[in-house]
Amino acid sequence: MSRKSKPAEPRPVTGVRCAIYTRKSTEEGLQQEFNSLDAQRESAEAYIKSQQHEGWTCLPDRYDDGGFTGGNMDRPALRRLMADIEAGRVDCVIVYKVDRLSRSLLDFAQLMGTFDKHQIAFVSVTQQFNTTNSIGRLMLNVLLSFAQFEREIISERTRDKIAATRRKGKWCGGLPPLGYDVVDTTLVLNQGEAEQVRAIFNLYVQHEGLVTAI
Repeated sequence: MSRKSKPAEPRPVTGVRCAIYTRKSTEEGLQQEFNSLDAQRESAEAYIKSQQHEGWTCLPDRYDDGGFTGGNMDRPALRRLMADIEAGRVDCVIVYKVDRLSRSLLDFAQLMGTFDKHQIAFVSVTQQFNTTNSIGRLMLNVLLSFAQFEREIISERTRDKIAATRRKGKWCGGLPPLGYDVVDTTLVLNQGEAEQVRAIFNLYVQHEGLVTAI
């Protein structure tokens, strides 16, 4: 009589603590009940849920940077995320798109160095790639290169638009200088404030310094 083989024991599931990072460059629309940051997080949560069989769980902490550019790393939520990574509280970082984490090749390389040091997995929900091989790393760098290129193109177009507006004598926005009002994007002299400006300059000429004059 043949001996029946024992059923294979289920493999222990290793937990993967997932941190979701979201970012939006402008503050426009952030006051809405469901904004871009919420949409990014919802997609990431759905991805984590699809990986539950692998032991993936979503950390409750929110790492949301609303109104911050991806051109640098001076972002409060990103700093908190990196601090939690250093403290060993995170196993995987999930973003909606690569450019949500960074639009700078130099900064991205620094972030990836930190991820590698702490063995942190990195996932982009909408862009599938594998950073464990050379082709995957190449594709990641290509995606990020286009993200940085897009950011620089937007900056150049904005600068060109402002320069063209100024050449036409139009006001480009912001508070007008003392002595002027903005009427139909044109600076118009404010006689009352202009008198104040003249008085300030006269006092400066007389006393050779505003502190002494005051």
